[in-house]
Amino acid sequence: MRMRGPRPKQTRRSRDLRVNSTKVELLVWRHLRNRQLGGFKFVRQEPVAHYYVDFVCRERRLIVELDGGQHADSATDRRRDAHLAELGFRIIRVWNNEALQNIEGVMQMLLSELRK
Repeated sequence: MRMRGPRPKQTRRSRDLRVNSTKVELLVWRHLRNRQLGGFKFVRQEPVAHYYVDFVCRERRLIVELDGGQHADSATDRRRDAHLAELGFRIIRVWNNEALQNIEGVMQMLLSELRK
């Protein structure tokens, strides 16, 4: 098992992803940051295994992925989700248009998942 410590390559990639966030990622982040959702701490664009996840609450091992139409019925996403689940994570996929049109409903659903 790898010890924690500086990981310059992963840090650089995470920063790049945060700098180039989409409109919907920024919207969701405004609701998740600073423990705004039920007091749960989230981080964004976090390396987990060899993937970068959009948002993760480490305490509850809950990953939130925002998806556009290109992710519909994606075999790659199914393999990724299966691998992350093997590591003990629950993965919630939220469609971009759902987050844009119903952010409060999405936050309520996430809060319900966090409390499970």
